[in-house]
Amino acid sequence: MADFIDKNLDIIAQCIADNRYVELETERLELKDLSADGSWDELYKSICAFLNTNGGIVFIGIKDKGNEKDKTKKRYKFTGFNYDLEPKLKDVTKLFTNVSGEKRDLSSHFPTPEIRDFEGGKVAILYVDELSDDEKYIYYKGIAYQRRFTGDHPLSKIEIEEYEELKNEVIKNQELSIVKDATLELLNIDSLNQYILQFNRGKKKGETLKANLETALSFLTREHFVRDNKPTLLGMLVCGDYVQNYIQGKCEVDCYVVSSIKVAQDKAILNDNIIGLIEGSLNFVLRNIQVSVDFAKGGTAEPEYPVELIRESINNALAHRNYNTDRFIIIEIKPQESLMIRNPGAFQRRQRIHLDTDFGKIRRIIPIQVARNPKLTHLLKSFDYWEGKGRGLTSLIDACLENVIDVPYYILTDGEIKLFIPKGRVYDEDMAAWLNSFAGYVDKKISRELNEDEKIMLSFYRKSEMLNRVESYTILLTMDNNHKEVIAQLEENGLIFKDPQSPEIYPIYRVDRNLMKNDFSEELKTIFGQEWANLKSEYREVLDSIYRHTEFGLQSEIVSANRIGTFIYLNQHKNLTDLNGFESFKRQVRNMFNRLENKLFIVRKDGKTKDEGGKPDFIINKKFNKEDNLSNQ
Repeated sequence: MADFIDKNLDIIAQCIADNRYVELETERLELKDLSADGSWDELYKSICAFLNTNGGIVFIGIKDKGNEKDKTKKRYKFTGFNYDLEPKLKDVTKLFTNVSGEKRDLSSHFPTPEIRDFEGGKVAILYVDELSDDEKYIYYKGIAYQRRFTGDHPLSKIEIEEYEELKNEVIKNQELSIVKDATLELLNIDSLNQYILQFNRGKKKGETLKANLETALSFLTREHFVRDNKPTLLGMLVCGDYVQNYIQGKCEVDCYVVSSIKVAQDKAILNDNIIGLIEGSLNFVLRNIQVSVDFAKGGTAEPEYPVELIRESINNALAHRNYNTDRFIIIEIKPQESLMIRNPGAFQRRQRIHLDTDFGKIRRIIPIQVARNPKLTHLLKSFDYWEGKGRGLTSLIDACLENVIDVPYYILTDGEIKLFIPKGRVYDEDMAAWLNSFAGYVDKKISRELNEDEKIMLSFYRKSEMLNRVESYTILLTMDNNHKEVIAQLEENGLIFKDPQSPEIYPIYRVDRNLMKNDFSEELKTIFGQEWANLKSEYREVLDSIYRHTEFGLQSEIVSANRIGTFIYLNQHKNLTDLNGFESFKRQVRNMFNRLENKLFIVRKDGKTKDEGGKPDFIINKKFNKEDNLSNQ
């Protein structure tokens, strides 16, 4: 989180220095200037919206001024934060009411604010955690606000009524059910006191530690660990003894490392309280994934998946799993390939987009958090295992667009969710080769080379489309990200477009159909006639790749056997990992080039033969003649 704050403050400082503007506000970031009349009221509306949506951060003391419709005229202005206003800032936790108009103390949803030096003055950083599903909605001056894109919008009566119906369903959650045959004596007082220590953090007046179950009973009941003097599932998950005997698969995570032939190389069957499950699962993954050394960062160790992302994905599986079933969670590591987390549960209908449009399948998960187990989710915040800042699905997207993992995806089966986090990067060697093969076409569209963010975004959209084709769900990229300017630029230049059949508030972008074209056999059939059908598949693949590079690539780039061999190899293997296999494959392609040239399927661009000293820069022979081909046999 510190990196996020520093990065955005640095951007604002640079914009002020350069007298320019880069839009930073998102669904989770708001800038407020408290120097004008009514500005505190606007701050409270934004806080209310953050509480009711996915949480967020407010920078106080910075104003974005200018024409809202014309972004070229907008600028940042630093107005500063006055230390004298700090007490008023702390009072925001008591300004909100529930649906009945009763005041709520929401101090647990406001981590300690920061006041930082900035531009010769001070800026305040206010953190707001989202409410759990069973606590929403909260009201400011009788109105419930929700965050949509960069604005705070009042919720309609219908929206509130629909949510109340959903909340009633959530309140009937399985985490508060009484565990059959369990007794109070199964609750471990030492484990409970460990929870209380965490529970007290940041509170001026915390809960006292408990000497025994008798003195703890009031607290246990209030925290829903006990109901009718019997342990609930929540209580057993947090501090129960012998949990596997009473809640079976609900407290189990099975971890495996499997080879390509599905043989387990390492495994661990974990039965524990929920904190033990989180730590045990994380430790298993960390000891079984590859760790490299990044010398550019002073020789620091770099796991193949970001550690915080692994932790958060495990947390999400435990927090949101379906506890009505005894099915257990499974973590499966395929070395050098992927990390898979399978948990019992399902995405609600409002979280899924499942459409078949004129341009193909759309299978997306909307990154809105729906806590199946709100009490457990809230509890995990106390242990710093649940961020509560609208992360989860968003964290996967953030890591993806930072190019530290490949595109994550879900496979949904009856009663189970499988999350796959592939090793690698979104914009990898394969995607670099793909974009390079269309570099000429892109140049005609935008008259410049794509920048790194644009390459990542195009790669993300292309891979999402390919995954959706095989019924894998990818995460919807909403406007709540730092790449919306990149998306707008790509759309304006015609490299992506909105699918006309996608939902209005959740636009689905598709890659330009020429860039998605992966088969030029129809064009090549027209040129070569029956001879095309007589060719072996590997020869057709070489000709297809040559046609793509000559028709859509940069004319200044040489289309050689080496280049085409590299392109096809990356298309099949994604990355250059087996150098011996790579060199062997390129030799095979070089031999195919020789045969295709001898049979006049391809010719050298300069018109000369090899014997005449022609350069090894090839094009498709569009004047192909079957009789010439036969005479060269």
